[in-house]
Amino acid sequence: QVQLVESGGGLVQPGGSLRLSCAASGHIFSIYAMGWYRQAPGKQRELVATVTRDGNANYGDSVKGRFTISRDNARNTVYLQMGSLKPDDPAVYYCKADAVITNPTFVGLDYWGQGTQVTVSS
Repeated sequence: QVQLVESGGGLVQPGGSLRLSCAASGHIFSIYAMGWYRQAPGKQRELVATVTRDGNANYGDSVKGRFTISRDNARNTVYLQMGSLKPDDPAVYYCKADAVITNPTFVGLDYWGQGTQVTVSS
């Protein structure tokens, strides 16, 4: 069984920074992409950023230039460095792992973490 455990959420002032981490555990052979999505109350879940195993990153328009995603393949961990946080950024941030292969003969599956709350307030 694969589990994703997020950490690093919390309260930060506008303009501040926060770093999220997400570690995938279990018998993992490989993970194609890892990333972050967020969902604010009353809104749909949206892309924040993803990064492939090869390091190709993709960002949502609302966070480009402010957030940086990185990944440690050896640790199956993805990080999200958030900067210049705005009042629009508060949400539950979810980690996602795409095409997780636990056995080379099996098709990769997608997994979600439980989410971590990010609050921006003065």
